[in-house]
Amino acid sequence: MLDMLVVGAGYVGLSAAVAVKQAAPHLKVSVVEAAPEHAWKNDTRASAVIAAAVKMLEIFGIWEEIEPEAQPITKMIVTDSRTSDPVRPVFLTFDGEVAEGRPFAHMIPNVAMVAALRGACERLGIDIRHGLGATELKTEDSHATVMLSDGSILESRLVVACDGLRSKLRDLAGIRTVTWDYGQSGIVATVEHERPHDGCAEEHFLPAGPFAILPLKNNRSSLVWTERTHDADRLVAADELVFEEELERRFGHKLGALKVIGDKRAFPLGLTLARAFVAPRFALAGDAAHGIHPISGQGLNLGFKDVAALAETVVEADRLGLDIGSINILERYQTWRRFDTFRMGVTTDVLNRLFSNDAMPIRVARDVGLGIVDRLPRLKSFFIGQAAGTTAKDNPRLLTGQTI
Repeated sequence: MLDMLVVGAGYVGLSAAVAVKQAAPHLKVSVVEAAPEHAWKNDTRASAVIAAAVKMLEIFGIWEEIEPEAQPITKMIVTDSRTSDPVRPVFLTFDGEVAEGRPFAHMIPNVAMVAALRGACERLGIDIRHGLGATELKTEDSHATVMLSDGSILESRLVVACDGLRSKLRDLAGIRTVTWDYGQSGIVATVEHERPHDGCAEEHFLPAGPFAILPLKNNRSSLVWTERTHDADRLVAADELVFEEELERRFGHKLGALKVIGDKRAFPLGLTLARAFVAPRFALAGDAAHGIHPISGQGLNLGFKDVAALAETVVEADRLGLDIGSINILERYQTWRRFDTFRMGVTTDVLNRLFSNDAMPIRVARDVGLGIVDRLPRLKSFFIGQAAGTTAKDNPRLLTGQTI
């Protein structure tokens, strides 16, 4: 019998397995993933990883492997305008460091992060099985039983669902969600440009939604471009000339000529919050527990916070000789993470509604607010610390750079 079975081999699932196994090597931890073995190598996206999460990757012993591929965000600027405006005034700027030599975030290619986490799993002896989805979940007094798509059965004292926003295991566990659709889609693409970005990230608030430019290595940037869903679908389906023309209207010309590299995709945007994060012998983490608007760039980092809190809860219970799958133990994890997740979901919802709006009174009010923040260094420092995850009072140990 396993001690912990993780379903989902993305960065959240792999991190959960590594965090627990590294702190408690005697526990039997295994991972199953529905996608084929090498599917993760086709992911061309990149993710913003905040300073607190980087500390966790350092504890895992994989940051040195990831860092050469990671682009530090050294500065961030925020503008608010219409697409047709000839000038985009900057209302807010942030310096990129929360401490000397420690940027508040890095942009990391998903492939580099997953490769490093898989290497850590291999070194720790964590088995990863591919091409196997969960089809049935049963809970007994002492363990949970998961039937896989090939008919095999795994028994584990704790099952952790990290299988994404449309989690099959969440449904099998009978956990319902609160969900609504924004009528927006996020276009994700990688762009190559002539001139260097100098590590500067930009967020342009446009009437259809935020347009984020996030720096990557080698004169490249990652885009998260929010549009109304029907416009996003039209843009992604358009030929390169039409897409790049629309892109230039939003991106501007200060980095020179632009060229889209690789695929461009559109993902529907909404808010999804699980009504519960745990059940007997069962826990949710990452997108399986919550899906928020990308306006704050915190989606992945919420998942890393889940990992750190769940691992600390499980390992400390095990050291005390307690049952790691007991609902009484898992309730601590739920209490730890539920309010923070709800707060972030509400915050991103309000920000999206506030800034995806072209009503003049609202535009004036929000621009005045941004200008006030820009003139108050202490308030800016507070916001950057919150964004980096370094000032939260209830951070799990891994996010503060401490072992469990």
